[in-house]
Amino acid sequence: MGRIYSDHNRLGERSLAMHRLIARKLRANPDLLDEARDNLRRWQKMDGCPRLTLSEWADILSGSAAQVAEFLEESSQRATRLRQSSPFAGILTEAERQAIYESYSTRTYYSRRQSNLG
Repeated sequence: MGRIYSDHNRLGERSLAMHRLIARKLRANPDLLDEARDNLRRWQKMDGCPRLTLSEWADILSGSAAQVAEFLEESSQRATRLRQSSPFAGILTEAERQAIYESYSTRTYYSRRQSNLG
């Protein structure tokens, strides 16, 4: 039997890696929190954005940079869900994003994994 993998896990791990880097940058420069708050305010004015998710992010972003960074690194179901609609767009450079994307490409990711079935 061949190996069976879940892209859902790969994408979740990639998102967590990106948010861990965002958290490190946020700890080094708390003013970056303003960029996420600006993104959130812009989204709140748009039609079709999920209001509950925006409200949850508003609550999170009302905390200190250290508190927000801690949340970004959580592996809780809530943090995993909210990372799918993160207001931290623009925090990572294109080079940082590409490095993470490459390290989680199917070619790279699956070559270092072992099957977890049977």
